[in-house]
Amino acid sequence: MFRRTGLLVAALVVAAGFGSVSAVSAEAVSSSASASAPYCGIGWGSQEKIAVTSPATPRVLANIRAGRHACYDRLVFDIRGGNATWYDVNYVTTMKYSDDRVVPLRGGAKLMILMQASDYNHAGWTAYRYTNRNELVNVSGYPTIRQVAWADSLRITTTVGVGVRARLPFRVFMLPGRLVIDVAHHW
Repeated sequence: MFRRTGLLVAALVVAAGFGSVSAVSAEAVSSSASASAPYCGIGWGSQEKIAVTSPATPRVLANIRAGRHACYDRLVFDIRGGNATWYDVNYVTTMKYSDDRVVPLRGGAKLMILMQASDYNHAGWTAYRYTNRNELVNVSGYPTIRQVAWADSLRITTTVGVGVRARLPFRVFMLPGRLVIDVAHHW
C-alpha cells in the first residue's frame, strides 16, 4: 500500500511540473555536501603544532628547500646530526628578530617556525649560509607561501618566518634528517 501511494505521489509531482524542482534540489544537496567536505581531504587546522621527542642535543640546519604540490606548498628543513628533537610552529601577529626588530613578511599571515637546529656546526663554523636573509628560498609563483625569511639562530635553535597568503591549515612532521611543513592552498 505504501509503495503504491509513493508511486502515486511521484506521478502527481511529475504531472504538476515539479519534477525539475526535485532534480535541482538533489543537485543542490549534492553540491552542498561537497562544499562542506575538506579541501583535498585536508583536516590539519591552523592551530599551533609543537613536538618534543627527546632531550635537546646539537643538530645543525644544513638547507631549506620548497616545493609545490597539488593541494599544498611544502618547506623542508634539512638537518644534520639526526632529527630535530623539538619544534614549535604557529601563526603570529608580528614576527620579530631577537633584538625586537620586526621581520618583514609578505602575505596576509605570518607563520613562525622555531626548531632545535643551529646554523652553526660543532666546530663553530656556519653550516647554513644564505645570500639574502629576507628570501631564503625562491617561492615566487607559489599559491600559498609568499616568502621565507631568516629571523634568528641562538645556540641550538633557529627561527624562520614564513609569509603566507592567508591563515591556512598546515601540518608539521619529521622524516629522517628533515623537518617538513606543508601549508594548504585553501581551507
